[in-house]
Amino acid sequence: MKFPQIALSLLAAAVFAFSPGAGAQSPTPYGPPLTLEQAKKAMAAAEAEARKNNWNVVIAVVDSGGHLVMLQRLENTQYGSIKVAREKAEGAVAFRRPTKVFQDLIAQGGVHLRLLNITGDAGVFEGGVPVIVDGKIVGGVGVSGVASNQDAQVAQAGADAVK
Repeated sequence: MKFPQIALSLLAAAVFAFSPGAGAQSPTPYGPPLTLEQAKKAMAAAEAEARKNNWNVVIAVVDSGGHLVMLQRLENTQYGSIKVAREKAEGAVAFRRPTKVFQDLIAQGGVHLRLLNITGDAGVFEGGVPVIVDGKIVGGVGVSGVASNQDAQVAQAGADAVK
């Protein structure tokens, strides 16, 4: 990891440490990586949600280390969404929270605009959610291709299927 990336990671941690309510609870601990079967369940549920709404999206499922387990691009989804979906899933795992938190902080402006410099810039958009089983993060689901709140809806359907 390069020095600027470390500094930015520390900046992000500091911003969250001083965010309202952030110090009130311990972060969700990491658990064992989700299994291939769990990843398949997440993918199937996310795909079903996307198809039900006629949304062309890319769905990425990562394990508790942020490593890609599955990736799927539905027909006619733009190629740029491949990287974005993966970064959203990785961001949800790396920071132990839905990526909507970043998007909301950035919308406030001011000091929070520094979050735009986090490595994996797309991970600051809504649409990445951690997968939590037995109170531990086992992976994450990231989705890209439609509006960010719609991406989050698809990702949450995937994460919920694993619980």
